[in-house]
Amino acid sequence: MIAYLLLSVFPAALLIAAANDIYEFKIPNWISIVLVSVYPAAGLAVGASPHILIEGALIGAAALAVGFGLFAGKLVGGGDAKLLAASAPWLGLGSLGMFLFYTAISGFVLAMAMAMFRKLPILPVYAHAPWLIRLHERKKDLPYAVAIAGGGLISFSQTPYFQLVIGG
Repeated sequence: MIAYLLLSVFPAALLIAAANDIYEFKIPNWISIVLVSVYPAAGLAVGASPHILIEGALIGAAALAVGFGLFAGKLVGGGDAKLLAASAPWLGLGSLGMFLFYTAISGFVLAMAMAMFRKLPILPVYAHAPWLIRLHERKKDLPYAVAIAGGGLISFSQTPYFQLVIGG
């Protein structure tokens, strides 16, 4: 039962990050901290080998370094870089490529949807939802946590922890 609870932290954190990014264009640091903190506990709960735990930590460190580079080049936001790095250990080497592919596809769909939304006029009903006005007016910004969550949720069933719990 504890294994299922700890395993659910990954998709829940991604969904919360996506919702917050849509609402405020921010990903709170506590989400990344929770992902990084719960990763080893979840590994122990699902019976992961030390090899899987170490592999995840190394993938996370590499993702953080790449994320810092992308942030320095102003290609991604700081919250997006931290969320990618905090998610990477959960994915493992085997599903990391799939995650990046699905994140890119989700990002493309997100960009197209946002472009269409932003071409529409601001409707009076948006006054009741200021976050919609922000989403509409910040033309150069994408709430990319939505794409990261999409990639993570689609590839979640292929992660090492999920496979250990489900027995695949």
